[in-house]
Amino acid sequence: MSPRTEPRELSIRDAIKRYLRRRQADATKSSVKSWKYRLKLFAEWCDGIGLERIGDLRGYDIDEYFELRSATVAPATLEGEMWTLRMFAEYLEQIEAVDRGLSESVRIPDISPEDRADETSLTTPAALRLIEHFRNSKEDRASRYHVFIELAWYTGARQGALRALDIRDVVLNLDSDQSSWVEFRHRPETETPLKNNRQGERPVGIPDETARVVSEYIDGDRYDVHDDNGRQPLISSIRGRPHENTVRVWCYGATQPCVAGGCPHDRDPGICEWREHKHLSKCPSSRSPHKIRTGSITWQLNEGLPPEVVAERVDATVKTIETHYDWASQEDRWRRYRDRMEKRQDYVDQLAENEGHINVRD
Repeated sequence: MSPRTEPRELSIRDAIKRYLRRRQADATKSSVKSWKYRLKLFAEWCDGIGLERIGDLRGYDIDEYFELRSATVAPATLEGEMWTLRMFAEYLEQIEAVDRGLSESVRIPDISPEDRADETSLTTPAALRLIEHFRNSKEDRASRYHVFIELAWYTGARQGALRALDIRDVVLNLDSDQSSWVEFRHRPETETPLKNNRQGERPVGIPDETARVVSEYIDGDRYDVHDDNGRQPLISSIRGRPHENTVRVWCYGATQPCVAGGCPHDRDPGICEWREHKHLSKCPSSRSPHKIRTGSITWQLNEGLPPEVVAERVDATVKTIETHYDWASQEDRWRRYRDRMEKRQDYVDQLAENEGHINVRD
């Protein structure tokens, strides 16, 4: 039997592999993939300075890495990388591969709302203009592009959750007093996990017009196919359930502004190479599913939905929404605050009205 390797003798890359294997049990594939990429960058930096043993890692090294990355990436990107590095350092402490307290040396940047803001999210005017076009178009109504952007905008769901929807997950109550909704289910055994596993399962209500569009799509343009697991994907390709990258490409195509008429880049859509399938993502105005999610969450908050309600709909915590997804303007934030104050005054007035029912005893 070969002798066991002491934790401190692990190489940087072996320690990272061990950590990622550990996280596979409690995280989604997409999260692990993201952490793998970020830690790969750290491992390459360690190689460059000749740091081989994990046990030799010091707080000074981590501070140097912070300084390097802060000069080359956006503040929000740096924040994500440093949180990943801190979680990794905490794991290393748990297995006694590094000195206690190393994780406290990982500096997390204090990100201002301005640094966190991202002008590339799908704005409310752009989203509603696209949705209006699709709804009124004879050619594009109830198409795959249309159904995707309707569900993405009105649910604020992640790309993986939308891809995971089956026909059975759609409850349509057309022409009745009951609402319609979609049900997001965690089904890892058939290759459609949700980011937060079972905790991410939830029904999300959709507007009546969105429900009609979904119904028309199912009866019309949808490919009547099953995936490799015998399930019927709602948003399907000719081969079954689309890969995540395919869904992303569809999203790029659905959000190009020329879809609804007019190109902000002074190009002719008829001959523009960005309209070709392989170049859809190159259009500066096309948006990824994550950008739709961000725009949708901001819009839902601006429409007056309480943060806790939005959090439940989009499967995120209120803190996460406030930190990463709410990119409202100062004007919108002030309007929200004013609306909340008006509602609170209604509660105060209600209390005052009930004062007459109070029996005061000597």
